[in-house]
Amino acid sequence: MNTKRVLKMFRIRLIREFLELVILKYLIEQNRVSGYDLMRQINEDYGVLLSPGTIYSKLYTLERKGLIKEEWTKKRREYIITQKGRLAISELLNDPVGKKFLNLLEKSMETCIKTLTVQKMRCD
Repeated sequence: MNTKRVLKMFRIRLIREFLELVILKYLIEQNRVSGYDLMRQINEDYGVLLSPGTIYSKLYTLERKGLIKEEWTKKRREYIITQKGRLAISELLNDPVGKKFLNLLEKSMETCIKTLTVQKMRCD
């Protein structure tokens, strides 16, 4: 298996495994997002295109946990973070192990993206 494929599979696994955290991060940054907006943003930021089933399943899980809630606006359903969701993220960010892990995750994603960009440039 070539390096490009290994990195892509690694990226996909990371995003799927930590999708709840990624969604909560976007909700804190943007206040409200739709499922489609999440798919597009994750694809732009991480180069991973997740299926609607993956996104909406995770949104439903977060909603059942009370970390987010849905609101209908015009023609679409949007999600906002709840106080419980903000508290959960805050606790994770204030935990020393949580901080280290999130920093490691961000650095790993940056490294993957840089490596893939360099490889793409060599192929072009």
